[in-house]
Amino acid sequence: MNAFKSALLMTAMVLLLMLIGNLVGGTTGMTIALIVAGVMNFISYWFSDKIVLALYRAKEINRSEAPRLYALVEELTRKAGLPMPKLYAINTNTPNAFATGRNPEHAAVAVTTGIVKLLNEEELAGVIAHELAHIKNRDILVGTIAATLAGAITLLARMAGYAVMFGSGRDREENGGGLIVGLIMMIVAPIAAFLIQMAISRSREYMADETGAEISGKPLALASALKKLQSYNEDQPIEDAEPATAHMFIVNPLSGSSIMKLFSTHPPIEERVQKLQMIAARIR
Repeated sequence: MNAFKSALLMTAMVLLLMLIGNLVGGTTGMTIALIVAGVMNFISYWFSDKIVLALYRAKEINRSEAPRLYALVEELTRKAGLPMPKLYAINTNTPNAFATGRNPEHAAVAVTTGIVKLLNEEELAGVIAHELAHIKNRDILVGTIAATLAGAITLLARMAGYAVMFGSGRDREENGGGLIVGLIMMIVAPIAAFLIQMAISRSREYMADETGAEISGKPLALASALKKLQSYNEDQPIEDAEPATAHMFIVNPLSGSSIMKLFSTHPPIEERVQKLQMIAARIR
C-alpha cells in the first residue's frame, strides 16, 4: 500500500512538473529545468553517504570495536538478503540512527552511541532492521528522484515569476492578470512540490517500518524502540542537526522544535506504533 502511495505521489509530482513546464516554457523549458535539477541532485546522490557521515563526524567501526553491534547487523543483513553495509558510530548521547548510500552495494548504517546504550537487544535489532529496509527499498534513490522533481518545479516557478516581474512595462500593463498568475505560481508551485516530497518521505518511513518488521520478525520491539527514541529526542535533540538531513533518521532529530505535521518528514510516532501493532497481530 505504501509503495503504491509513493508511486501515486511521484506521479503527482511529475504531472505538476509537466503543467508548470508547459505554462512557462513548453517542453524545452521543462527539460532544461529537469536537467539542471537532475545534475545537482545526481551529485548529491552519488556523494550523499560521504557528505552526511562527515557532517555528523561519524567514525567507521569494525567487529573488534563493537562485536555485539557488528554481529547483530551481520545477522539482520543476512536475513534481509543484503550485502554487509559499512557500520558507523556517531558520538552523541541522543539515541538515533540512519542509513545512507547510493545502492545496497555501497551502503552504510550509522548509529549514535546513545542508542546502543538505551535499547535492549530486540529493540536495537528492530531499529537496525528498519535502516536495512531503507537500503533494501532503495529509499535514497526514491528520495533523490523526488528532490530532483521538486527542484525542477521550483526552478520553473521562479523562472515564471522573474519573467513576469522583469518583463517590459508594456507587457505588464497589457497582461496584468498574467502578473498575478506568475506570482501565484512562483509561491504556490514550490510549496505544493515540497508538500508532495514530504508525503513521499513519510510513506517511505511507513514502508521501512513494515519491511524492517519482516526482517527482524519483532514489530513490537521496533514499536517500543520508536517510543523510547521519540521521548529522548524531544528532550535532547541532536546538537547541530541539519534540517536537510532530518528525513534520514529513524525519528526526527529536530523534534525538540515545533514542526507542523503537514511539513514533517516523519509520520507521527503514534501512527507508526499503531501500524506495527497491527502487523504483530497479523503474524501471531
